[in-house]
Amino acid sequence: MKKILIIDDSEFIIESTSTLLKFEGYDVITASNGEEGVELAIKELPDLILCDISMPVLDGFGTIEKIRKNSKLATTPFIFLTAFTEKSHMRAGMEKGSDDFIVKPYTRNELIAAIDAQWSKNNLIEKQVNEKVENVGKSVTYALPHEFRTALNEVIGSAKYLKTSANEVKPEEIIELSNDIIYSANRLLKITEDFLIYVKIESLFTNTQERKELRNQISNEPAAMLVDIANQIADKYERANDITFQNITEGINVEISTESLYKLINELVDNAFKFSQPGSKVIVNTFIEDNLFYITIQDFGRGMSKEQLSGIAALAQFERTRYEQQGMGLGLVISKKLLELHDAIFNIESNENEGTIVKFGLHYNNI
Repeated sequence: MKKILIIDDSEFIIESTSTLLKFEGYDVITASNGEEGVELAIKELPDLILCDISMPVLDGFGTIEKIRKNSKLATTPFIFLTAFTEKSHMRAGMEKGSDDFIVKPYTRNELIAAIDAQWSKNNLIEKQVNEKVENVGKSVTYALPHEFRTALNEVIGSAKYLKTSANEVKPEEIIELSNDIIYSANRLLKITEDFLIYVKIESLFTNTQERKELRNQISNEPAAMLVDIANQIADKYERANDITFQNITEGINVEISTESLYKLINELVDNAFKFSQPGSKVIVNTFIEDNLFYITIQDFGRGMSKEQLSGIAALAQFERTRYEQQGMGLGLVISKKLLELHDAIFNIESNENEGTIVKFGLHYNNI
């Protein structure tokens, strides 16, 4: 049974609309002002929200702003109930995230039609998501063997050369070939680990108990971990002077396992170095905002176009033929999905040839 929250200071609207929707088979909960409505929405997680604009304590615009800031309610269908004289204000409502509006007084057919339109839209979105998931599965099937073959061929090729030319190979050649073998073996290991992590994350989305246990884990002093990992990556790229730390927050823990946090930081900081040139800065920052602990990672590298940003999906490798990027391209997607598992905030801002800023926020507690 779908649950609908009605937020309105008019007892008549509350009673009449509740009766109508209950008759249609919906579970209905109500609130008499915006502040009460926000609290109820966070507690009950309704499938759809009907909200008046003019209310005491907190009006409709303030209500939707708070609703949309909650990650669990960010995509919940939201319909404004508005008096005819307020109709001109609805552009502002739509800009704040409203999905539709109904002008009072409304008929049963108008109300049901508006609600049914939201269910239809959600079903269409769900269908599109399922199609993307299916396409990702196909991409994994095709890409995994190719990536394995590429790395294995490099290992086999180097080993064969050493075998057939054992009596002629110079010490410096042995060192070079050994380094090639180690590099390719590490690529194989990274591909395998990323693929297994990706599969595990996908399974957690459908396993409520394991997901709950995962979200009960914490990491102490995440900023200290961030500094250590970022310095190690900078050293790996021989760019120790390129890393800059700002406003490192101490004395907190975050609601994510140490293993998952390490993976997040490692992938995102590594990308910042991988896709920027030596001599350009990588800036790492932390701060507290809206009860979340945020990490931002900024580089001044190649950046991404709007099309590339909107097309972030598993195995998508931006401009591979141009930049010869190796690996399966799962790192960014793994990071995004890990954050989704923890109801965290994830955002990327990027411009071509200017750079990228990755920002994510986790729930935290003071130590």
